[in-house]
Amino acid sequence: MSKVSVSLPFGGRTLSTAVDHLVTEIQNLYQEDNTPWVVGYSGGKDSTAVLQLVWLALKGLPAEKRSKTVHVISTDTLVENPIVASWVTSSLITMERAAQEQGIPIEPHRLTPEIKDTFWVNLAGKGYPAPRPKFRWCTDRLKIKPSNKFIKSQIKQYGEAILVLGTRKAESSARAASMTKHEKGRMRDRLSPNGSLPGSLVYSPVEDWSNDDVWLFLMQVANQWGYPNKDLLTMYQGASADGECPLVVDSSTPSCGDSRFGCWTCTLVEKDKSMTAMIQNDEEKEWMLPLLELRNELDVVDDRPLRDFRRMAGNVTPFHDATVPGPYTQDARENWLRKLLQAQEWVREHGPESTVEIELITIPELHEIRRIWVFEKHEIEDSLPRIYQEVTGREFPGRPLEENMVLASDDVEILKEICGDDRLHFEMTRSLVAVERSHRTMARRAGLYDQLEKSVRRAFYDGEEDATERGPNP
Repeated sequence: MSKVSVSLPFGGRTLSTAVDHLVTEIQNLYQEDNTPWVVGYSGGKDSTAVLQLVWLALKGLPAEKRSKTVHVISTDTLVENPIVASWVTSSLITMERAAQEQGIPIEPHRLTPEIKDTFWVNLAGKGYPAPRPKFRWCTDRLKIKPSNKFIKSQIKQYGEAILVLGTRKAESSARAASMTKHEKGRMRDRLSPNGSLPGSLVYSPVEDWSNDDVWLFLMQVANQWGYPNKDLLTMYQGASADGECPLVVDSSTPSCGDSRFGCWTCTLVEKDKSMTAMIQNDEEKEWMLPLLELRNELDVVDDRPLRDFRRMAGNVTPFHDATVPGPYTQDARENWLRKLLQAQEWVREHGPESTVEIELITIPELHEIRRIWVFEKHEIEDSLPRIYQEVTGREFPGRPLEENMVLASDDVEILKEICGDDRLHFEMTRSLVAVERSHRTMARRAGLYDQLEKSVRRAFYDGEEDATERGPNP
């Protein structure tokens, strides 16, 4: 008769023994030096468990030994699942208040990407196509850069930083292999070197815990900052397979798309299972349907008709009988923005009270997209304010651009009429006008002829077929 292996909780220890052991370990590490601690908090089960352990450890120390601040960082990509984003934001507010009341040196930080790096500025503004495994432009901009910027600021100030993460070997075989590899380079007990961030060490208190260990701990040990863990369990139960969006500090960390809770715009996975399940399991969450529909539209199988045959800089790259597609066309970018604003207006009108002022895209992002369209792409018809007003019924809250940098709608129509059906001719003429106008007020017109030549070269081909036959720009 074959034996059935039974996995005992916490490696055969009782809950109290396992917790006491880790609390003591955390206290000892915390008191060893003045190196700042940075705890990665995503609002999911693993990071919540780790933060609770750190909180318990600090609470158990005399006030005079709570000598240094523990920074809790949470990265909001601005396209997080709205349910999770709301949970994390509220948790951080509650956490800050509780830490002050209890005298615990924990300081939460909500990090966001720079405006130039946000999802919609890159997709609708610059024309980056929806992310794919071979062009995963989003992870670095939305997750890695904001967290690394904060961590580097601590390293610069103190010479070193310790990252406290909720990573576990049981998450996946790849995660286990990566953690085991870094264990070999440990310079201090339980602290592993971080190859992507020199000057930082990684501490993973629950690295050997199973999923069941994490949930048993969360259900049996009260949340120290007063945010019920049962509500967290309920949120997980509202979706399918287990997982969470971890704090991403390097490219080897699984992206949000590989986990349960992530960006609602994510096209790195075949289907957004968590949002789909949330909508199916709770009719009160049906207000997220427009987001799911827009995400599915972004995930089109063949997006070539939406993209320019030229690359971002205007050059072409022949590939077999076609060219490697470039950024989204002007029509496609305007269409994505229109659909996004329509989804935002629908949610505001039909969603719960908490979504009345929801921002699927922020006003600063809209300003940056407008700047890119007009000044970088020379789309001097300045269509963003018109699109915004048509969709929302409200005037765009932005100052008019310089008069000499935009064309009135009547002038645009005249220019189109002159150019006829030749779209590339229209784009070139429009670009030449924009370049000349941008140099009009300059005392010295340095670089004018180079930019004019660049505009002409960009319109060298008659279309994709001509570009395929001719090859790269002469």
